[in-house]
Amino acid sequence: MNIGYARVSTDEQKPTLQIDALKAAGCERIFDETSSGAKSDKPCLEHALDFMRPGDTLVVWQLDRLARSMRQLIDTVELLQSKGMGVRSLTEAIDTTTPGGMLVFHIFGALAEFERAIIRERTRAGLEAARARGRKGGRPRKLSKADIRVAKTLLSDPEISVAEVAERLGVSIATLYRYLPGRRESVWSS
Repeated sequence: MNIGYARVSTDEQKPTLQIDALKAAGCERIFDETSSGAKSDKPCLEHALDFMRPGDTLVVWQLDRLARSMRQLIDTVELLQSKGMGVRSLTEAIDTTTPGGMLVFHIFGALAEFERAIIRERTRAGLEAARARGRKGGRPRKLSKADIRVAKTLLSDPEISVAEVAERLGVSIATLYRYLPGRRESVWSS
């Protein structure tokens, strides 16, 4: 059975064009929704996937209606394949229920994996270049070793509150406790 899925991003857009194309493609049931592609929560898509049975094909007008990224698209197609279901895109003329459609889809998957590998390689090279210039990654420390010594000294005086010490050092109480974990009494004995 062909199950249709149509999605528009905003309330101003109407799914009429997609629904007409899905009906013409022989979809017996059509699920449609208004949801931004950036949102991962798509209830109508979930309902469509729950409705489908082995041998069914999910039909979309364009692949970008099904997923925002190539990784998300590949994951969705692999999930459907594992359940004995297929995906068909009317605009791109891809049908994963055919050998040719699967070939094209796997080429897309290989290109997506290649793109991720290049991004990882560039990130690693950028971090190494930054380290070579003396830069360290991550967030700068809020408190130096000298600040921590000052905090311990101040907090050894029971008349000075943790809030006062945190204010003097320009950090939150939570940050101060992150650098000096434990109860006040046990922290300062070290």
